[in-house]
Amino acid sequence: MEQDAPLSDKIDVTVPSVARMYDYLLDGKDNYPADREATEQLLRQVPSMKVLALNNRDFLRRVVRVLARDYGIKQFVDHGSGLPSVDNVHEIAQAVHPDARVVYSDVDPIVLAHGRALLEQNENTAVLQADFRDVESIWESDEVKRLISFDEPIAALFVSVLHCIKDSDDPAGVVRRVREKLPPGSCLVVCQLVSEDPETRRFVTDFMDRSTGGNWGEVRTPDAVHGYLKGLEILEPGLVEVSTWRADNDLAPRQPSREWIEYGGVARL
Repeated sequence: MEQDAPLSDKIDVTVPSVARMYDYLLDGKDNYPADREATEQLLRQVPSMKVLALNNRDFLRRVVRVLARDYGIKQFVDHGSGLPSVDNVHEIAQAVHPDARVVYSDVDPIVLAHGRALLEQNENTAVLQADFRDVESIWESDEVKRLISFDEPIAALFVSVLHCIKDSDDPAGVVRRVREKLPPGSCLVVCQLVSEDPETRRFVTDFMDRSTGGNWGEVRTPDAVHGYLKGLEILEPGLVEVSTWRADNDLAPRQPSREWIEYGGVARL
């Protein structure tokens, strides 16, 4: 797709960034007053958001470990990866397969700066600044061509990012175009914010759209996530609230309320 505007290497710390707000929720340090203020305002309305973010990060850790260990996947392309945190995709995958390859992408220039600093000593990992709606820019990039083989399965990750684009951007179409590039045996990991309550969907969508200067999408319903993966084999336990996806044990944290949830799972081609 043609991007709305050229990607920028300038960081405007006065406008909240989704990646930096998420970093703040994960108790990270790569965020600014505008990010913290917007997050605190949102927490007053949807207080479960911090636990939701932590549970979502735990889901990412589990799903990468399961795909690497149980399904033998050694290649991961992470769309809208966000800022580096604890237990990143490459760290989990390479703990199982030392030769695992990972390509991260994100539109936020601060992600590019921090990611490249973190990964400069890891030749099997790369990070690029790209809008994940522009599928071709990612999958035709030098980083993907260097690291990713289309002769073996790939895991394409869309973890908590599809709600960052609007319905007019056709998130289902983005997932479909990536799916068309994947070889047999590959997996799609998809989850996003959903709510059955129209008022919650409206409030969060409007608040985030205003706070981020329009760099936000939609809180949707669970049916949207089912649509992204229609016709594919959904791995057990299906599409679920992510804290329940193959939880490590019965004591693992669960989403405390249902005003909104992170909903998704894994499909295999």
